[in-house]
Amino acid sequence: MLTHPTLNQLHALGLHGMAKAFVDIQASGDAASLGHAEWLALLLEREASLRHDKRLSARLRYAKLRQQACVEDIDYRTPRGLDRALFAQLAEGSWIDAHANLLICGPAGVGKSWLASALGNKACRDNRTVLYQRVPRLFSELALARGDGRHQRLLRALGRVDLLILDDWGLEPLDAAARHDLLEILEDRYGRRSTIVTSQLPVDQWHALIGDPTYADAVLDRLVHNAHRLELSGESLRRVRAQQAARTA
Repeated sequence: MLTHPTLNQLHALGLHGMAKAFVDIQASGDAASLGHAEWLALLLEREASLRHDKRLSARLRYAKLRQQACVEDIDYRTPRGLDRALFAQLAEGSWIDAHANLLICGPAGVGKSWLASALGNKACRDNRTVLYQRVPRLFSELALARGDGRHQRLLRALGRVDLLILDDWGLEPLDAAARHDLLEILEDRYGRRSTIVTSQLPVDQWHALIGDPTYADAVLDRLVHNAHRLELSGESLRRVRAQQAARTA
């Protein structure tokens, strides 16, 4: 007789995980063998698990990661110069707590975006906020936002996430507005948050890419000096897998 009133009360309080656990325990036939403390522990465990899953789903939706990648799925057998020990250390996330940065460089197709997305996924699972942005699209969006009043709001959003992923850096030179926006983003994040940058260009070419020497010095000072680096090499994994698929066919 208490089932329906209890369920109604749990749902009214927003305790949907506890309500589901209540129904499952009753249906399993184990209810009579459990003491009050065991009942409560099971209900609380299910509620905590449901809330954790909802928060994780929300973080992943907000992050908009380019790849559905997980650090547990990384293939270390592929010859691309990936330092396994360093990457395992990065996956633990202590560098994010220390507000350090990570630079991932290498030719097209060696998995830079995938690795960045895997670290972003792990950060989400570790209860950190993450946001993925492709650099060309980001600066186009910021340029449009100047005209419709969203510019400062977008900059604030970029500044407050625990981990910002800037993918495909260096595909095209920066104009004056993009240089200014990049410096503002990195200034807001310096010493407070962490940033991943992926690029086909080696770091020693970034100064020329930024264009203005004064801006270049300021940007690289905030981005590079406290950064870990992954220097990748090898053939495009897309090309290799396409060739393997063709041979199999």
